[in-house]
Amino acid sequence: MAKWEMMTGNKAAAVGAKLARVQVIPAYPITPQTTIVEYLSKFVEQGELKAEFIRVESEHSAMAACIGAAAGGARAFTATSSHGLLLMTEMVFWAAGARLPIGMAVVNRALAPPWNIHVEHTDSHSQRDSGFIQFYAKDNQEVLDTIILMYKVAEDERVLLPAMICLDGFILSHTYMPVEIPDQEDVDLFLPPYEPKGFLLDPEEPLTYGSLTLPEHYMEMRYDIQRSIESARDLILKYSKEYEEIFGRYHGGLLELYKVEDADYLLISMGTLGEEAKVAADTLRREGIKAGAVRVRVFRPFPTETFVNTVSEKKALIVVERHLSLGGIGGALGTELKALLYGKTDVPIFNYVTGLGGRDTTYIDLAKIVKHSIKTGRPKDNYMWYNLKMG
Repeated sequence: MAKWEMMTGNKAAAVGAKLARVQVIPAYPITPQTTIVEYLSKFVEQGELKAEFIRVESEHSAMAACIGAAAGGARAFTATSSHGLLLMTEMVFWAAGARLPIGMAVVNRALAPPWNIHVEHTDSHSQRDSGFIQFYAKDNQEVLDTIILMYKVAEDERVLLPAMICLDGFILSHTYMPVEIPDQEDVDLFLPPYEPKGFLLDPEEPLTYGSLTLPEHYMEMRYDIQRSIESARDLILKYSKEYEEIFGRYHGGLLELYKVEDADYLLISMGTLGEEAKVAADTLRREGIKAGAVRVRVFRPFPTETFVNTVSEKKALIVVERHLSLGGIGGALGTELKALLYGKTDVPIFNYVTGLGGRDTTYIDLAKIVKHSIKTGRPKDNYMWYNLKMG
């Protein structure tokens, strides 16, 4: 029987990994991720999870150990945040290039200097070219459910790539919410034991893979990764529907849509801003402004056709995000959406950067942003700051 429990987003991640029956957990602490691996350590110690818990010396080593475990045929899981993710960057790219379906929770946190332990999406966005599938959660229930889903997608022989589930630091990681814990038998029905489909390390039959590749073959390998991560789009939709049939929950596939069909203006965001955007849309509708909300649940692979079909025929698209590509022309989400829609629609696209370093951004702020966009008519700049304190 499924049961309910009040838990933090970090515990939801740990419980999701336990339900997925992960077998190897390399762990290294970093705020605000630390309690994820602490919970998993407790599960292993108390006999609730049959897994190897490996205390490594750094985040780089954590991903290296995941790579070794996955290459040996185990379902591997780790968690990190911020500078920890950057330290493991070399191994993040190696995991994807080696075609290993590793799972990882990333608790989004700003990067120093100056030191800041609160939410921003710069850490995970810095890995968007790695080949990792990227999910972004809006609440703790989605964190738990998506960890189970991500293994289903990542381990599919049409994909065979690592995946991360991103959750906003402190807003989700340390905030308690009611979460339904599904029955283990139902999870096992949805996600059977891992059966490796790629190359395996076996001391009885030694082999080498992932070594030097000359120019005549390297580009085709990158093409193959791109083709596989694109295959994940349809599989995410398929397995999300299967998850709904078994557990009764559907978090939106690639995009979560809210009052979109009759909307004139769409607020587009990621993570917990997606929930604020729903409330903002309701607030604006009470004032006679037909607004809707689009939450990007999957950033890699980018929801291409789904996005195009969703946003056409609107008066304006308003992208609000916790990221800025320094020296670029906006945040990653806004920039990619503009590139996707170029030549396909004349709908104006506003890009607002806000909430960096955890600065509070509420539905009131999002409603103000929509009104500012309507008043402006068409964007005058590539992107705009919102709630910037300058003397």
